[in-house]
Amino acid sequence: MDLGLKGLRVFVTAASRGLGAATARQFSAEGADVAICGRNRERIEAAARQIEASEGGKVVPLVGDVSDASTASALVARAAEALSGLDILVTNAGGPPSGTMDALPLAAWESAVQLTLLSTVTLIQAALPYLRQSRHPAILTVTSYSVKQPVPNLMLSNSIRGAVIGLTKTLANEIGPEGIRVNSILPGWTRTERVIELMQARAAQKGTNMEAEIAAQVTAIPLKRMAEAQEFANVAVFLCSPAASYIHGAMIPVDGGAIQATL
Repeated sequence: MDLGLKGLRVFVTAASRGLGAATARQFSAEGADVAICGRNRERIEAAARQIEASEGGKVVPLVGDVSDASTASALVARAAEALSGLDILVTNAGGPPSGTMDALPLAAWESAVQLTLLSTVTLIQAALPYLRQSRHPAILTVTSYSVKQPVPNLMLSNSIRGAVIGLTKTLANEIGPEGIRVNSILPGWTRTERVIELMQARAAQKGTNMEAEIAAQVTAIPLKRMAEAQEFANVAVFLCSPAASYIHGAMIPVDGGAIQATL
């Protein structure tokens, strides 16, 4: 199936590894020109080289921290300049730290709001002037299945990602009449580098091993396994493509059935 992405200009944030890198790679495989960003120059440049080598398309690496508002705005402008415009924005960012209410000081909340919510706001605000000039504009926010089913010990993520969902749905109503589509993916447990590091840390604390911790984590997932990053990327790229031209304001779980709610 031709998704209609050839020649479109895409900016994926937090794409040096994990979900962002897999998504950028799949956009490139579909013929899009891609800009990616990350905080670590060595990692983001290596990711760009790897994608170009495997897919052959244009990949522009940018360095910056999207949790800083001025940096996030500048990254969008640099991406649009490098790609001669912008058609698709994927607002990805690392997750806030774990913890319970009693364990999280106000400073942790403020940092998490900046990272998870305000980075999304800033990136979208900066991108809208470019998207309004596109024939196939789309925005994808990346949240978590925890917005529908809170995860224990993730107070910050459970709370603030819910605000991103409110933003996504409201924005879809506001700019849908302009032809700019806005959707969100709610990923579940996915076998990324970050999750592997988390499972290794759990194993070290408990005196077990990583595979045992993964097995314990997936017991509540009907498919009985974690997702692969490519499975997330497949959905992300489709949602942003012209092939999904009537999907708008949707919150799509990619969670293996972990969410137990019927609505």
